Amino acid sequence: MDFDKSLITQVEQAIGRSIGQAPVLKLKGEASSRSYYRVGTPPESWVVMVMPPDAAKKSEEASKGDAPSELPFVNVHRYLTKLGIRVPHILRYDEPAGMMVIEDLTDETFEQAILKGDKAKWYTRAVELLAQLRARAEKHVDSSCLAFTRAFDVDLYDWELHHFREWGLEAWSNQKPTTEERTQLDAIFQRIAKQLAAAPRGFTHRDYQSRNLMVKDGEIVVIDFQDALQGPRQYDLVALLRDSYVELDRAFVDGMLDAYIVAFEKETKERIDAKPFKQFFDLLTVQRKLKDAGRFEFINRVKGNPGFLV
Repeated sequence: MDFDKSLITQVEQAIGRSIGQAPVLKLKGEASSRSYYRVGTPPESWVVMVMPPDAAKKSEEASKGDAPSELPFVNVHRYLTKLGIRVPHILRYDEPAGMMVIEDLTDETFEQAILKGDKAKWYTRAVELLAQLRARAEKHVDSSCLAFTRAFDVDLYDWELHHFREWGLEAWSNQKPTTEERTQLDAIFQRIAKQLAAAPRGFTHRDYQSRNLMVKDGEIVVIDFQDALQGPRQYDLVALLRDSYVELDRAFVDGMLDAYIVAFEKETKERIDAKPFKQFFDLLTVQRKLKDAGRFEFINRVKGNPGFLV
C-alpha cells in the first residue's frame, strides 16, 4: 500500500465510510519531527498526524525521566477536554502505525487572524482563554495528566539558558567564553534559574503562541500542548505576548496583562498584584527569549531548518 493510500485508509477507518480517491496534501510543518497531511478538500477534509517511531512519546523539549507510557498528545488532550478547553477532536489513533486522524482546523492561525485586523479583540480573547485554562487547572489537579509530573525547575531553566549559550552564543559566533566569563555566566544563569523556579507552579502549555492557536468558525482552538508541564502563571503569557513571530509594543502588552489579571480574578476571586506580576513576567521574558534564540540556531544547524532565523 502506498503512503497516500495508507493515509486515506486511516481516515476511512476513523469515519466509517469510503472517501474514494481523496486528494492528499502535506501541510507546512514547524520544528516538530511530526508531519501533517490533509486528506480531502475542506470542508470535507481531515488531518493525519504522522509520528516517527523514535519520537512519538519522548518530548523534543528538554525534560527529565523516561518516555511516558502514553502518547503525551493524547494524555494532555484528555485533560484539557475535561477542563472544557477547545482542542482538536481526535477521530482515530493507530499507535502501531504512528498515525492519528484529527479534525481539520483549516489553515487560519491566530497569527493570521490578527493580521486581518482587530488585534486587541483577538488578544483579549486569547488571554481570557488562558486565564480560564490556568484557573480551572489549578482547581482540578490531576496526577494522571503528564503535565503534573514534570516542571520548570532549576535544572530545566538552567539547561535552557545554557542551550542559548551553546547555540545562540558559541555556535553562532564560533567563539567560546574565557574561563572567567564562563564562571560569571554560570553564576548568572543559576541565579536566574533559582529565582524563576521559586515561583508557584501550575499547568503551563509551554508554547502558547500565535502559531499554536488556531481559529475555526470564530473560535480559538489550542494545539501543540503535548509538552505541557508545571510552571509559573506568567510563562504562557510570555509565550503569547513576547511571541517570536508577532511584535507587540509595551503599552499593548501591559494592557493584555491587565486583561489577564481581571479575567483570572473573575474565574478565581483571587486578586493579583499587577506590579510584581509584571516584573516577574519581564524576567521570564529574558529567559524565554534567550532560550528561543538558542533553540532556533539549534534547529537551523542540527535539523537543517533555517526558517526560524528569518
